[in-house]
Amino acid sequence: MEIFGLSFAVLLEVILINIVLSGDNAVVIAMASRNVPKKQQKKAIFWGTFGAIILRLIFAIAIVYLLGLPFVTFVGGLLLVYIAIKLLIDDDDEDNHREGASSLISAVKTIITADAIMSLDNVLAIAGAVEGNIAGIIIGVIVSIPLVVFGSQLILKALEKYPIISYVGAGILAWTAGEMMVGEPKFEYILPHDLHLLIPTASAVLVIGFGYLTNKIKTAS
Repeated sequence: MEIFGLSFAVLLEVILINIVLSGDNAVVIAMASRNVPKKQQKKAIFWGTFGAIILRLIFAIAIVYLLGLPFVTFVGGLLLVYIAIKLLIDDDDEDNHREGASSLISAVKTIITADAIMSLDNVLAIAGAVEGNIAGIIIGVIVSIPLVVFGSQLILKALEKYPIISYVGAGILAWTAGEMMVGEPKFEYILPHDLHLLIPTASAVLVIGFGYLTNKIKTAS
């Protein structure tokens, strides 16, 4: 049985890839949305996800060219570290609640930017699974929508109940950033194998530590 020229086994592989790789995307959407006024949180999730999906489709078409550029994944990793820190130290910032419209726009921008960075591995994995079949890539992107939306809503509820989870979320994003940096093809034969575990770990620890100390100082002042 084939759909759009793809076997059922390949489609199942695409779904499994999305389940595995959509988790960190759901985390960033939830963390960015938590500082938005409660009435606008669903809007932030909807528009952030909508914008991110459009970018994923663009990536699906341009993925071969993008990954051919030097240091794309490394720079993406650095940007993701910045986003992880920003999301963490903004956790208790009351200024984010003063202007509903501005905080909504800010959250949507953060969601789209972070998702775009993290979607490189997602789109690449799907493109490999479907052997460049454009229809298959588009199906993969569409399948990711409910996973990310529902996943982010569950994480958002958990964040509201247990704010400490924000540190876990930031750690996951920082780990992903570290993996992107060491996964840069230009470093493939340069970096010792041990650093492939050390750098993501150090990235997560440093981001969590910096965020914790910054929030502690902000609370004390």
